[in-house]
Amino acid sequence: MLRVIEYAQRTDTGRQRPANEDSFVARSPLFAVADGMGGAQAGEVASRMAVEVLHEGLGGAGTDGTVAERLRDQVVEANHRIHERAQSDSRNAGMGTTLTAAYVDERRLVVVHVGDSRLYRVRDGVLERLTRDHSLVEELVRQGRLTPEEAAEHPQRSIITRALGPESEVAVDSEVLRVEDGDLFMVCSDGLTAMLSDQRISDLLAGDPPTGERGERVPLHKRVDALVDAANEAGGRDNITVLLFRVENDEVGRTGTFGAVGSPVGEQTTETHPGPDADGQSEQATAVMPAVTPGDLDREAHGDEDGSRNLISASGPRQPRPAGKRRRRGLRAGPFIVLFLVFCVLIGGYFASQTVYFIGTNRGLVTVYRGLPYELPFGVRLYSSNYPSSVPVDEVPSALRPKLFDHQTRSLEDANSLVSALERGEVVTP
Repeated sequence: MLRVIEYAQRTDTGRQRPANEDSFVARSPLFAVADGMGGAQAGEVASRMAVEVLHEGLGGAGTDGTVAERLRDQVVEANHRIHERAQSDSRNAGMGTTLTAAYVDERRLVVVHVGDSRLYRVRDGVLERLTRDHSLVEELVRQGRLTPEEAAEHPQRSIITRALGPESEVAVDSEVLRVEDGDLFMVCSDGLTAMLSDQRISDLLAGDPPTGERGERVPLHKRVDALVDAANEAGGRDNITVLLFRVENDEVGRTGTFGAVGSPVGEQTTETHPGPDADGQSEQATAVMPAVTPGDLDREAHGDEDGSRNLISASGPRQPRPAGKRRRRGLRAGPFIVLFLVFCVLIGGYFASQTVYFIGTNRGLVTVYRGLPYELPFGVRLYSSNYPSSVPVDEVPSALRPKLFDHQTRSLEDANSLVSALERGEVVTP
C-alpha cells in the first residue's frame, strides 16, 4: 500500500501582486492548489471555495463511489458554487480559479485538473509534467504553431481556456496513475512555472545536490524554499504556491485522514510534515493552516458590515373602493397577466437554451457556444461563448464547414470532442 512519508509546502505573494489569491490543501492523502482570478479579492474567494468544497466532499464518511468519481463530483460542485456566487453578487462577477489536485489512494495516485496549475513527478531524478495546461499558448504549442520558448514569452500566455466559475458547466481532466516507491510529486501554481523553466525546476528538485554533505536526503522544505526563492529572484510576477510530497510502498500502511485547508492571509508559510512512523502513527503537524468556513468566505467577499434592509411597509390600512372600480381594475389586469405569462415563457425558454451548445466562429477562430443560435429584438442573444479554440476557420477543410457551422445544437461533450479533434489535427465527422 502507498503512504506519504514526507511533505512540505509554501505559498508566497510574489514581488508584483498586492495580495495572494492562491489557496491550497496540503495534508496526506490530499494535495491541491487553486489559483484564483477576478480581482478585488474575488479571486481569493473563488480559490478558497474550490479547496473548501474539495476538502469537505472527500472528508465525509460513508460517501459513495470511487475516489476518482468523488474527486470529479466535488470539482463539478465547486464550479457550480463559484459560478452561482459570481452570478448572484456583482462584487464577485467574473471570478474563477484553477484547480489541480492529487489524492494518494492505497495503490494509485488520483488526479483531477482544470486550468494551468500543474502536477509534476520526479522519478529516478527525471522531472515529468503530468498535467496539460488549459491555456491558449499550450494549445498552440501542441499544434506546433509555437515553441515552448516562444510560449513562455507570448503576450497571451496568461489566457486560460478552462477554469472553475466562469461557466455553469466545466470539463474536468482526471487520471489514475501508477506510483513507484520513492516518487516525488509537486503541485504548484503558475506563479512558479511562469518564472522558472522545467529544466531549472528539475535542477532545484533533483539536483543541487539531492543529498547533503553526510549523505542524508535534503528535506523537502528546503527544496520548496529554493523553488519559491528562485521564482521571486526571476521576477515574482505572480503568487507562488508549491506543494511537495514523497510516497513509498508500505504493506502495513493506512490511508490518511484529511487535515487542514490552507489559504494565505498576508504571510508566507513554510511547513514540513513527516508521514506515518514505524508504528503507523502520524506525527501531528506543528503549524497547521486554519480551516476556511463558509462564514469566512462571506466576510472575505463582503466585509463585516450589516447589509440587511428593513422592508416592512409603513403604509396603513386601505379604504375599500367602490365595486365598479374594482371591476374595472380586474379588467385591466388581463393584459398584464398575458404579458406576465409571455415573460415566464421567455425566461423558461432562455434557461432551457443554456443546456445545449453549438459550434460557430468568433474573431476567425472555431468556437463552442452555449445556448441557441438566435438573437431576439433589442440585441438580446440566446447564446454566449463557452470555449474559443485555437483553430482558425481558414484551416477547417471547406468540405467540413457547412456541417460544422450549421448551428446544430449539441451536448457539451459532443461539441468539445469535435473541437478537440480539430485542435489535434484529426479528421472529424460532425
